[in-house]
Amino acid sequence: MKKLFSFLALAAIVLLGTSCTGNDPQPAQKGALEVIKARTSIRAFTGEKLSEEQINTLLDAAMAAPTAANIQPWRFVVITDDEVKAGLYEGERHKSMVTTAGAVIIVCGETTRLRKPHDAAADAQQEVIPNHYWYEDCSAATENLLLAATALDLGAVWLSCYPNEKSVERIKAYLGLPETVCPLAIVPVGYPAENPEPKQKWDPDKIHYNRW
Repeated sequence: MKKLFSFLALAAIVLLGTSCTGNDPQPAQKGALEVIKARTSIRAFTGEKLSEEQINTLLDAAMAAPTAANIQPWRFVVITDDEVKAGLYEGERHKSMVTTAGAVIIVCGETTRLRKPHDAAADAQQEVIPNHYWYEDCSAATENLLLAATALDLGAVWLSCYPNEKSVERIKAYLGLPETVCPLAIVPVGYPAENPEPKQKWDPDKIHYNRW
């Protein structure tokens, strides 16, 4: 009995040490990898609305994405109104995805940024220049958004917009976006009405080390 008690006490100490010291990153790492592997595109939703807290959690995750020079060019249009959702894809095949979603999040990017000329005086005004990396930053934000939805047991799908000029102009006009703000992705998100298996995409033939 004493040996059994000693073994249990030792096991408890080891477990507590693993969870409290923070020296073992495995539990957090495993959780993140599980979410990444579980993510899949959901195209049918129950229609149940999302709470403000859920939406803010999704957007907080999106804004945690990497961004060139910390410019953070992402802008988000959140659509929860049923009439606005219905008009987003009027007469198109994507309509059912957005009308049944709990919310639709349009990930947009500010395509310009301010920069002070290199040889300018300290009090010189900043000039407006193109931000060539906005779509990369916003793509990272969109992926974060999709992963956060999976972590919250929600579903989401990435509907492309940019660089399709026709889609870009239609969405800009419909939402009244400023001239320098470009829609990158349309993300319906909500409670899934389907349960597809994630696709297995691991393919070592697509990996090259050091040189092609």
